[in-house]
Amino acid sequence: MHENNWAIETHALTRRFGDKRTGVVAVDHLDLRVPRGIIYGFLGPNGAGKSTTINMLVGLLSPTSGAATVAGFSILDNPLQVKQRIGVVPEGLSLYERLTAPEHIELVGRLHGLDADEIDRRIPPLLDLLELDEAANKMILDYSAGMRKKTAMAAALIHAPEVLFLDEPFESVDPISTRAIKQILRDTVDRRGTTVFFSTHVMELAERFCDQVGILNRGH
Repeated sequence: MHENNWAIETHALTRRFGDKRTGVVAVDHLDLRVPRGIIYGFLGPNGAGKSTTINMLVGLLSPTSGAATVAGFSILDNPLQVKQRIGVVPEGLSLYERLTAPEHIELVGRLHGLDADEIDRRIPPLLDLLELDEAANKMILDYSAGMRKKTAMAAALIHAPEVLFLDEPFESVDPISTRAIKQILRDTVDRRGTTVFFSTHVMELAERFCDQVGILNRGH
């Protein structure tokens, strides 16, 4: 680990799918620096390589070449330390649908090593902030798209991550849920110093909501 001002830093980060002659380069020698404690919008059209970049940074994909650090740790040399310090809300949500929101959030908290008392202390404020308390006894199976997204957000925040990755967090989410999610993200940055890194293809959203924006097109 090395102390610096960057929550995320990449050097020539590259991901190729397939062989060198006929394969597709999804991310091509990406150099990126994201300061700590901001909301950073990763803007680009569909197919630009945004999700591939996020998947490399959170450890779901191995880079073909290049390097990156997240929260000061190398994604190649210290993947466990990176995963301990991040929260992730992927575009395709993977939730345990036959659990309630509190049960799902508790499970994620236990996987991150939080004790039962700490989990019990943290869950109610998250449910309240994300307006999930009224649905706390319903299974996720019966949730709307917006409620599922907010459940995933609460699970990603339960362990107070240093860096929060969101892949198209407002896709298919109703305006009321969008407003609630924006508010909790801003509060998380302002109060905890968390860095929020989220992908979007909506220019207006990036301009209005983000402190800084990076534009990705065809992997560059």
